[in-house]
Amino acid sequence: MEYRRISADCHIDLCWMPPELFVSEASAGFRERMPYVTDGPDGPYWTSRNGVSFGLKNGVGPSGQKYVPGQHYRADKMAATGLYDDGRQDVRRVSDPHLRIRDMERDGVDAEVLYGILGAATRLRDHDAANEMFRIYNDWLADFCRHYPERHIGLACLPYGDIDAAVAEIGRVAAMGGIRGVELSCSWDMEPMWHPCWEPLWQAVQEVDLPLHFHTFPAIDPNLLQNAPKEARRPAFFTVVSGFQMNLVNILAAIIGAGVLERYPKVRVAFGESGIGWIPYALDRMDFEWEDRFHDLGLTMKPSDYWRRQCRATFQFDRIGAGLVGEMGIESLMWGSDYPHGDGVWPESDRYIAEQFAGLSEAEVRRLTCANAHEFYRLPGQVVSTALPEAAD
Repeated sequence: MEYRRISADCHIDLCWMPPELFVSEASAGFRERMPYVTDGPDGPYWTSRNGVSFGLKNGVGPSGQKYVPGQHYRADKMAATGLYDDGRQDVRRVSDPHLRIRDMERDGVDAEVLYGILGAATRLRDHDAANEMFRIYNDWLADFCRHYPERHIGLACLPYGDIDAAVAEIGRVAAMGGIRGVELSCSWDMEPMWHPCWEPLWQAVQEVDLPLHFHTFPAIDPNLLQNAPKEARRPAFFTVVSGFQMNLVNILAAIIGAGVLERYPKVRVAFGESGIGWIPYALDRMDFEWEDRFHDLGLTMKPSDYWRRQCRATFQFDRIGAGLVGEMGIESLMWGSDYPHGDGVWPESDRYIAEQFAGLSEAEVRRLTCANAHEFYRLPGQVVSTALPEAAD
């Protein structure tokens, strides 16, 4: 296998999953608590027994929104490829491995990292049922990735709010194969990552030697958005999407400050869709504070040294960060298209890669868009040189 471009952040959302999957694969005691598809005023949508909506079947983005032409530029670009028209015919390009490969090739992508259905666990509001839902999803994902194991890099979803269950699932998915990483669900109400209760999880990740992923997530309870006054909902949503990536500094500082990366040097951590423009400041701030008053943390290196040794961040379009790659260490950064999300750049990755990396060398762009991910996920084959896209006039 030869790799020219690897997207380190892509998605398989609940709304694009096979409609009968969770009910049909659940153990008897959980079938009635699983997400399922039923008819609604805007078409078939995902729901559960407690009345929660997970969005329209084959809808837009992780929440399965209704596609409204002219409302969202990126969604319009995806719609122009027939993605949502196909979805209305139950042609699931996102969750069919063979059709997904075609969408990758449309965008010049040779392999992609597949983040999963983590947000669904929070909305389900049923921890035990969510654990069962993740088990089903992870089994399905392993089978999905077996069709193109060198091109689909699947991340197993770990149970939310149950560290013992997460540890058990790490061992289970590592043993069954077909999975190249694990993804921990994050939420505003979780225990902070500096808490000692997470120690069994760090031990398990070190033992299986699979990279651990934290995907960016809103820092507030979504019920606050849903219950906001009607005239405030758009500015509230704008506030969330403008700053949610920077919330990951709380996880990054916690795992460094708590000595996780010191005690577990084999633990590899990726921050999905984190953006990168904020990272140089965060690293510089942590280094300053460590040198000034936190030598009692038991760290043997500067915080920024742990970052470069064990951490990676992904981004799709970050002009500020692209100008600061030397401040973070170019080896720590991985580009992603974010397919099929509205924050992403599919199917115009050429355009956005050329625009934001215009000031970098070909070798640097190749590291960001291919070589770093190839190394981090220990993929077979080799990275090969190819002509880089040219920026539009």
